[in-house]
Amino acid sequence: MNIFVESVSADEIRKAWSAGLADGVMFGDAIHAAAAPGNESELLEAIATEFAMPICVEVGAIDETDMYNMARELSRISDHVVIQLPLVEDAVGPIHRLSMEGVRVCANFVFNGAQAVLAAKAGASMVRVSLQDLDAQGQTSANAVTEIRALLEASDCECDVMVASPSTTAQFTECITAGAQIVSIRPEVLHALMLHPLTDRGIDRFLSRIGRRTRERPDQ
Repeated sequence: MNIFVESVSADEIRKAWSAGLADGVMFGDAIHAAAAPGNESELLEAIATEFAMPICVEVGAIDETDMYNMARELSRISDHVVIQLPLVEDAVGPIHRLSMEGVRVCANFVFNGAQAVLAAKAGASMVRVSLQDLDAQGQTSANAVTEIRALLEASDCECDVMVASPSTTAQFTECITAGAQIVSIRPEVLHALMLHPLTDRGIDRFLSRIGRRTRERPDQ
């Protein structure tokens, strides 16, 4: 299982990467807010140069020609770039064309097995499932991931399932148990996964024991 950090901050990415908790980066549309207009490519290049891991970057278009041209422009910045395209009908052609040209593609807004299989057949190496959107429709994210994995395996399609933005420990755990190979997650949620009230109690007892041993230790 791989973790993609949802951030465009070099400091946040570096912190997760240095701890061995980052296998990739998810820029999404955050790059447009973080970079000055026209400087998105510079920010992407800087991150790609420092961190040798996949970086998913969203293409801001839904027209077939525009999607392809923007994707090719982004892919020239670094071999680490993974193009994120919305799974609309006009995107299927660009997905196939880009994959044939050696550009990795992540198909976004995939919510069932049929969509996942079509995206994978077109050439997507990843499909991204938005947990927030599933929750808004009252659907169970784990069920969606299970269905998608089952259909991809039944169709012999080599395509990873990415779940986007789990907000709780339970959601994170359920999606991995259901078979998600990649989880994209915000840094603050990644930090929260390490917290548990029983861990806090255990640390308190641990510190208390250390304190007692220090007081009881005879002077050297």
